[in-house]
Parts: sequence; C-alpha cells; structure tokens
Amino acid sequence: QRYEAARSEAEKARAAQDKARAGLEAEQQQVVVLGTQRDQAQAQIAQSEAQLELARIELARTVLRAPVTGVVGNRGVQVGQYVRPGTQLMAIVPIPLVRIVANFKETQIANLRRGQAVDIHTDAWPNVHIPGRVESLAPASGSRFSILPPENATGNFTKIVQRVPVRIAIDPSNALAGRLRPGLSVIVSIDRRSKGDGEHADLLVPPTTVSSPARAPKQP
Repeated sequence: QRYEAARSEAEKARAAQDKARAGLEAEQQQVVVLGTQRDQAQAQIAQSEAQLELARIELARTVLRAPVTGVVGNRGVQVGQYVRPGTQLMAIVPIPLVRIVANFKETQIANLRRGQAVDIHTDAWPNVHIPGRVESLAPASGSRFSILPPENATGNFTKIVQRVPVRIAIDPSNALAGRLRPGLSVIVSIDRRSKGDGEHADLLVPPTTVSSPARAPKQP
C-alpha cells in the first residue's frame, strides 16, 4: 500500500512537472509574442513622431518670415491666397536702414572718401539738417550698369560727363529718424577737404585746393 501510494504521488509529481513545463513553454512563446508587439509599438511610435515632425514642418511653412525689419508696402497678396515659390508677395522697406544714393559727376569724386561727413537737406523738411557719412562709392559709373551700356567706339565722340553712384548712410539719431521714405528728393553736401577714413586717396586734385563742397541732388 505504501508502494502504491508512493507511486501515485510520483505520478502526480510528474504530471505537475509536465504541466509546469508546458506552462513555461507557453510563457516563453508569450514572451516572443510580446517582444513582437513591442517592436510594432516602437515602430508605430517612430511613425507617429515622423508624422508629428512633418506636421510641424508644414505648419512652419504656413508662416513667411521677413529677412529684415521694416514697413510693408506694395502688398500684392491676400489672406488665404495660395502662392508659388518665387512669387513676389510684398515689398519691405527697412526704414531704419534707409540709404541715399547720390549720383556725383566724375569731376567731383576725386577727393571723395568713405567716412566723410555729409549734410543732407530734403524738400519735404527744408529747414531740417540731417547728418550722414559717405559709406561707399560704386565700382563703375551708373551707365555701366544700364541694360544697354553706351559704346563710344562706334563713332560717337561726344564727351558726356558720367555720374558715379555714391552711397550715403544716414545718422540713425537724426531728427527725422523713421520718417524718411524712399523716393524723396534730397540734396547732399560733402566737404571733400575732410579726410574720412583714408579710402579713395586723392589722385587728381589735392584736398587743399578744394574750396567749396560738392552738391548733387538725388533720391534715397
């Protein structure tokens, strides 16, 4: 009887062992399934993050940021309008960075240097003096940059006095700061006897022989 009882207990133990082994195999298979589900979930997360980044990019593309700070003018686009790349939407005028381009005669640029003081008068405010300084001289005359530059070698020997664009910076602390607009008529006066910063040294006329400032009307 004790033998039969022990045998019965042994069979029960083996059955429990087999059951535990089968449960272990099932759990191991479940681990594989869970690992696959985890990989799928991670792939879905990566896809969702990619879609989110794409949505952020598309949202950022709905906003056009101006490269400079200024005032909008000549606006040719309306809210809700679809535009193509390269389409001109508007003009932005950087009012604080307005410059004057004065076209001086070639006979007046001998002693012009960068940094020389400039006195500016406008027709809009005739009693207001605006200080400025010479910023740069163009590398060629204005006619050289025209669509059809003149060629005197074709038989035209008439001498025409050329004009050279001179860029003038306006002092930002002037009395009309923020009020000057491109297209206004101005008259600039430059004392060519001042040394400036030394660029564009004298080649033709010594500075001591210049007795009056050069004047040239132009537009900012």
